[in-house]
Order: sequence, then structure tokens, then C-alpha cells
Amino acid sequence: MDMDQMATLIAMTLGVSWASGINLYAAMLALGLAGATGHAVLPEELQILQSPLVIAAAGLMYCVEFFADKIPGVDTGWDALHTFIRLPAGALLASGMMADAGQGAQLAAMIVGGGLAAGTHATKAGSRALINTSPEPVSNWFASIGEDIAVFAGVWAMINHPYMFLGFLILFILLMIWLLPKIWRGIKLVWRKLFGGKQEQPAVETTEPGPPGS
Repeated sequence: MDMDQMATLIAMTLGVSWASGINLYAAMLALGLAGATGHAVLPEELQILQSPLVIAAAGLMYCVEFFADKIPGVDTGWDALHTFIRLPAGALLASGMMADAGQGAQLAAMIVGGGLAAGTHATKAGSRALINTSPEPVSNWFASIGEDIAVFAGVWAMINHPYMFLGFLILFILLMIWLLPKIWRGIKLVWRKLFGGKQEQPAVETTEPGPPGS
């Protein structure tokens, strides 16, 4: 395996995990179409993504997520539900990418892929929860459309320009490390404002004046 092939394999392994944390169905749809049309050579374990049934199912779920992700509040619930879907799926897709490299490489890819999918998902879900505090829906729409474009563009880049994709991925990871603590503090602040309630003021005892001469 030469350097270019190794770079493509690493880019696709990390890329599927990153994309799964943002929009799993878009990632599956893009990979399936790329494999089915001959634009990408998928490992044997992931060639099931090229099945017309899998492509149709991924396309259907992508359409559902496309609309659910544009509705403030609904998108947060959708992200919460997909915490239990995107993370293991990202780990499994990364492991499948390393199917030809041995069991050790598969296990390492599963660990790294699961962690990357978790970080990406947390960044997406947390930032969208903060965006939803804005009364207007336009910022939510722009964020959702931007995420969709990023996934499809990312899958294209990791197949055709792996070095460029790895460079952008490193920048994204650095940004994610810087951003996640700020997102967490913002969520805690919003939570306190919404559910913290007002502190009760201590009661002040008053004594009524007694009758004259008492």
C-alpha cells in the first residue's frame, strides 16, 4: 500500500466517524452512492452500503432528518435520540473501513472512530441547543443546511482529496476542543435561567405596636 492509498484509508476511516456524528444517514447515503457508482472502493464489510435497499433506506431517513433538523426544539430531541445511534454507528463504520488491515487495526479504528463521532455529535447537538434559544428560526435553518453540505462535501473530499480532508479534520478537532467547554458552560447557563427559579427571600418578622401603656 503506497502513501496515497494509506492517506485515503485513514481519511475515510476518520471521515465516516466525523460525518456520522453530524448526520449518519447523509454519510451512509453518500458512501453508498459513491460505492455503487464506482467513485469509491469500499471494503468488503461495508459494501452492503451499496445495496439499493440500503441506499433507499438511508435516503428516506435522510429526508426525515432533513425536515426534523430544521424545526427548533424538534432538532434537539432528534439529536438526543440519535446519541444512541450515531456513536455506535460511527465506531462500526470506522471499524469496517479497516476490515482489510487486521483485527488490531479494526479495534483501534472502532475506539478512535467512536470517540470522534461522540465529540462531533456533542459539538453539533450542543451548538444547536444554544442556537434554539434564539427566537428566530433562520439561524437554525442555516446551521442545519451548513451541516448537510459539510457532510456531503466531506465524503467527497475524503475520497478524492484525502490530504486536504485530513488537514481540515485536524482544524475541526482543534476547534472542537476549544469550543466544547464553552458550549457546555452556555448550556448550563441557559438551564439555570430556565429551571433554576427565583430564590425565595427570607421572611421579615414584623411586630405590631401594642396598646398604649402596655
